[in-house]
Amino acid sequence: MPPGPSLRRERLAWAERRLLVGVDEAGRGPLAGPVVAAAVVFPENFRVIRGVADSKTVTLERRESLAVKIRSRAICFGVGAASCREIDRVNIRVATAVAMRRAVTALLRRLTVAGSVPSSPDGSAAPAYVILVDGLPFPELGYPHEALVDGDALCYSVAAASIVAKTVRDRLMRGLHVRHPGYGWDSNVGYGTPEHLAGLASAGPTRHHRLTFAPLAQHDLFQELGA
Repeated sequence: MPPGPSLRRERLAWAERRLLVGVDEAGRGPLAGPVVAAAVVFPENFRVIRGVADSKTVTLERRESLAVKIRSRAICFGVGAASCREIDRVNIRVATAVAMRRAVTALLRRLTVAGSVPSSPDGSAAPAYVILVDGLPFPELGYPHEALVDGDALCYSVAAASIVAKTVRDRLMRGLHVRHPGYGWDSNVGYGTPEHLAGLASAGPTRHHRLTFAPLAQHDLFQELGA
């Protein structure tokens, strides 16, 4: 079994009297719902939560339990989202950056209010935190940041952010299922499963669907299913 995410990058930041802000998203691939991002920052030498890993590798019940512990042990966290309309307007990559920017902004605001941002050791105006995002850099993020491919599998704070983002988004999609029960969002959370595709074929899209995503944009789905 491969090792889980480590605190190596957090320790490098702490050695410079900085905090590491881990950022990740959930929901880039679904046909419906927003893309949600989370930003998480832990204090130096905090008590590690066992089992934190890439949210895709953790069961639903375990994710929910871990999310509660992450929220309680983090200095603070921030959550941001970009709606399906924003996704259709600017594309999913840019919308993901928008959601991340909103999450980071919320976190930094809370850090400032709580007075938890450490002062720079040399007295300079350099940021007293390092922002690390999963994947490739996002110029549209609006904050200086570093990027790490497979960050949710390698960096503890990014993995924690992936769990927070995933649990928030899944809860939102289960809530939307109550109003739109024909698509199976309580289980597929918006991904293009057979149940979801069948619902689209019979009832068409809702205002929560991403109309620029195939098969919605191509209309091939409805022909293939004989609609």
